[in-house]
Amino acid sequence: MTPRTTPPFRADHVGSLLRPAELHEARENFANGTINADELRAVEDEAIRGVVELQLAAGLQSATDGEFRRASWHMDFIYQLRGVAKSDEKLHVQFHNAGGDIEFNPAGLRVQDKVGLDGIIFGQHFEYLKSIVDARITPKQTIPSPSMVYYRGGRAAVSESVYPDLEEFFADLAAAYAKQIAGMASLGCTYLQLDDTSLAYLNDPEQRAMVARMGGDPDKQHVRNIQTMNAALADKPAGLTVTTHLCRGNFRSSWVAQGGYDFVADALFNELNVDGYFLEFDDERSGGFEPLRFVPKGKYVVLGLVTTKRGELESVDSLRRRIEAASKYVDIDQLCLSPQCGFSSTEEGNDLTQDQQKAKLERIVETAALVWQ
Repeated sequence: MTPRTTPPFRADHVGSLLRPAELHEARENFANGTINADELRAVEDEAIRGVVELQLAAGLQSATDGEFRRASWHMDFIYQLRGVAKSDEKLHVQFHNAGGDIEFNPAGLRVQDKVGLDGIIFGQHFEYLKSIVDARITPKQTIPSPSMVYYRGGRAAVSESVYPDLEEFFADLAAAYAKQIAGMASLGCTYLQLDDTSLAYLNDPEQRAMVARMGGDPDKQHVRNIQTMNAALADKPAGLTVTTHLCRGNFRSSWVAQGGYDFVADALFNELNVDGYFLEFDDERSGGFEPLRFVPKGKYVVLGLVTTKRGELESVDSLRRRIEAASKYVDIDQLCLSPQCGFSSTEEGNDLTQDQQKAKLERIVETAALVWQ
């Protein structure tokens, strides 16, 4: 077993981090017109400097900007694709937690013109992140996978007058993402993560039933999503590591879907052309480690064993036992450790404190050092 000097790292994290109070305040002030865009950006810049220092101090080898310039992990990106616009209709998503259910009603989307890319989305975000890190840490950029554009509304969200044939839509979507990926690499990005809830959601029979209601093929939707991602990655620049992250919903410490990875595992691990997988494994909703038997040599699995949904700190011994259990299905040298998801997929954040977040990141680094070094 060896340490890793290239991503994914033995101790890693998904991307989003809890926003500090001053950033919440600045965003509210910007929304009500009290401060302007430049003033908001200055607060964001300072907060990002602080969160990079947090990641470095925890001992991580990669750092994100915490997604501090976004309200949502995915929609802030998707709305910037040419041809995609906010819909007047609201989505109705029911999240679950131990205390009950939460209704989440974000704006939907509408594909109203040919999909394309007019510039590198989040390019300036990455350039700032890259400018404030040094050789000790690799800047990591997270973006939603192309799957999320279709999964948000299905056939009904894609104009039939623009795309009478859905295959043309998927081709244009993949081409736009290929440009985005090449653009990120041109800015010096060497670590890119495509966040994809669809490939985890589709393990849940209720989610497959929803796909059918939206006019999709519930038995093949994961294969179609993988094909689109592969087309986007077909000309992946040399020197760029691409991972994907899967989870079953993460909003204010709540979740949407459940079920192990069995339904998608074979295609996910053997057909999707990424270098590594960040997989949610923090509780029984994610199923067992058995699907990891499909992981081929040369690919890495980052075990999301540390929950971001609660503040209680996992013990080193419990994490080591679970890593050992996973290693019965895939070589331990192909495994890494991370939280199961981001700490703040939306700007509201999960129900834990900054200190608890810090302790969890440090625990991941501590455990990884014991297991792999």
